[in-house]
Amino acid sequence: MYLVTGFESWHPGGVTASVDDDARREELAHFLRSRRERITPEQVGLPPGGRRRTPGLRREEVAQLAGVGVTWYTWLEQGRDIKVSESVLAAVANTLQLDPHERAHLYTLAGSPQPPSVKNCFVLSEAVETMLRQLEPLPVSIANTRTDILGYNRVFEKLFDLDTVPFEDRNTLLQMCTNQAWRDRIVDLDEALPRSVATFRKAMAEHLTDSSWKSLVRRLQAESPEFAELWERHDVMGLENLTKRVWNPEVGLMSFQYTSMWFGPRSEVRMTTYTPGNAETWEKIRRLAAADLVGVPA
Repeated sequence: MYLVTGFESWHPGGVTASVDDDARREELAHFLRSRRERITPEQVGLPPGGRRRTPGLRREEVAQLAGVGVTWYTWLEQGRDIKVSESVLAAVANTLQLDPHERAHLYTLAGSPQPPSVKNCFVLSEAVETMLRQLEPLPVSIANTRTDILGYNRVFEKLFDLDTVPFEDRNTLLQMCTNQAWRDRIVDLDEALPRSVATFRKAMAEHLTDSSWKSLVRRLQAESPEFAELWERHDVMGLENLTKRVWNPEVGLMSFQYTSMWFGPRSEVRMTTYTPGNAETWEKIRRLAAADLVGVPA
């Protein structure tokens, strides 16, 4: 079973309390630098300041905006063993304009309790976990309207090799736009991506002032010229149950009918099942699942 509790991953390979502190602080240092370098001075109300040796904000600018000492922030970004309060983490997260997933990742790496949950946070109940498990060998995922992947079963993981994707990047639209390995698995990407962008834009109408949505759009525009072009079209489309063709390096081409089911009349969280569209795909999905599943019906 693979799931997300709130915004923290608890499957093998995720960040847990057993991770070595030195490795965790090193990862925190890399994460902070990467977030700082993507923020321009203009985004936080600072003048451009002439030529810069590195992209984004300077360390002293982050420290000033967050209301912390420059030396302290420098040590934090260098991965030194220092104590970090929740209020300071919140100030740094606000300054770096972290979305909810990034903010939760920051708290995890800093060894601090998670921030309060937000609207799109979803905790898998025991009943939902059972559903994911019992639906195997069908691949099943749970996502919100922002296309964040909140939970999935082991067959879905094998279908898309999701464990190789960093937790904070487990967003379907982001993967479709920026991860070539993921793109290679979607056979009809030239049709699927415009439809996904149009569906995302329609859903965003309910979240126009939400920083997490705006942050994702900015990232996609910066990292994917293809998304930027599609976004400028302003196309909108509702979510439909269609056919998806997936290529998997272990078993080859498969065809699925995918079906989305919402968790309530006004819920923004949905479960999507991938049902094989032909006998050949049934055989391949059973073969793909065979290494992990016991008692799959013939």
